Amino acid sequence: MGKEKLKVLFLSAEAVPFAKVGGLADVAGALPKAFRALGHDVRLMIPRYGSIRSNQFAFEKLGKPFPVVRGPGEELVHLIHTTTADDVPVYLLWDEKYFSARERVYGFDDDPQRFAFFGRAIIAALPHLDWMPDIIHANDWHTAIVPTWLAYEGRYLREYRHLASLFTIHNLAYQGISGRLILTFARMDYVKHLDVEPPGQVNWMAQGIANADLVNTVSPRYAQDILNPAVGGDLTTLLEQRQDRLCGVLNGIDTDLWNPATDPAIPQQFDLSTLQMRAVNKAALQQQARLPVRSDVPLVGMVTRLDYVKGIDSLEPILEHALANDIQFVLLGTGQPEYHEMLQALQARFPDKMQLFLRYDEALARRIYAGCDIFFMPSRFEPCGLGQIIAMRYGAVPVVHKTGGLADTVIDYHEQPDKATGFTFTPFSPEAGLDGLKRALRVFRSRKDWQALQSNGMKADFSWTNSAKKYVELYRRALELHAQG
Repeated sequence: MGKEKLKVLFLSAEAVPFAKVGGLADVAGALPKAFRALGHDVRLMIPRYGSIRSNQFAFEKLGKPFPVVRGPGEELVHLIHTTTADDVPVYLLWDEKYFSARERVYGFDDDPQRFAFFGRAIIAALPHLDWMPDIIHANDWHTAIVPTWLAYEGRYLREYRHLASLFTIHNLAYQGISGRLILTFARMDYVKHLDVEPPGQVNWMAQGIANADLVNTVSPRYAQDILNPAVGGDLTTLLEQRQDRLCGVLNGIDTDLWNPATDPAIPQQFDLSTLQMRAVNKAALQQQARLPVRSDVPLVGMVTRLDYVKGIDSLEPILEHALANDIQFVLLGTGQPEYHEMLQALQARFPDKMQLFLRYDEALARRIYAGCDIFFMPSRFEPCGLGQIIAMRYGAVPVVHKTGGLADTVIDYHEQPDKATGFTFTPFSPEAGLDGLKRALRVFRSRKDWQALQSNGMKADFSWTNSAKKYVELYRRALELHAQG
């Protein structure tokens, strides 16, 4: 392929500003925008959930409803079109049975059927567009049925055989496993059972990896990590087999949305030239958290899902030691009930040093990024991680476990002091995590060194432009591999 403009259909179960559960929505909202800024024709396709109100967006129905197979029957689907504020065309698949009557994105007993139907609806929608892509970019297991169908059926159909596919793994922990009857539901009984799939079951993550022309993860380090059985688990052998078609591209952030100089959610806007004004945000956060307002005490923040993968079980011994000293700790997040109880017990012991916000609150998350001194991420595994990137953008100094995207984005103070943006620790253990935190607390006492860390982090370029250029290279490579057969 030369340097001509590419036509890409970007598939996702969620996307900002339409529906958001996790980081996938941020990627699906920002990456197509970055592609279009590079001059490529990228369009997004998602389900139309009930939570996406018609009065929020300028929706237009395209053509008549079209049939989508499901089991022995069919379901009529409407194709809805709109355009984002950044001029990205968006197609929404409107189906009353599986999506439009449901407020939530995930969490239903029939999720396997819902997203199998979504995949079949994508395929059925293609002839009804006034446009045909060169490449399908499928994200996570919810859309893996599409590259699978292309590999089995599409390659033999004239109108689809040109379509190359890229499959992006955002988090290998969620694989979309269901019984083999899902193939009958999708009328894809011809799909071969993979060695890594449990008997009698389908693993859509595995099928996406096995059948796409090219596979990538959301950071270079995570692409290496998943070749280790400790991270790759049952899919390690499949990933090893496809290693020549596996790579990593680091996620970015939308620097327009995440900008401390313009963020309306924070009490005091600031940039690198007015970094001293950040102290206002720290004081406001301490007030909201009902902690003593002190500029001299280090304030440690976390915005996270309370989950084993996020290393939350390591927090108890770490905080036991850390809170015995003169520090403050604020955490925002929800998750497993046992972690709620563990953290609430700690807060009861340290009421003047620790505050929990066990909820989802994006405005508060922004105030934590803008107000805490240290941002802590002790994740066991992290495909990319956005928290540490946003924290650096907002002048907080991250302390992270050296894994996945955390290792790719945070430069340790004791390894490269001139370029450092934070602190990393390894191996994953409470002892190593506490050591990383202690090292940060010691440097915090040196105003000059701490401001250099903040400055380096705020200057780091984590915009989507760099990542988008690398994805364009992957698209061209996928097209070349697809043409080779």
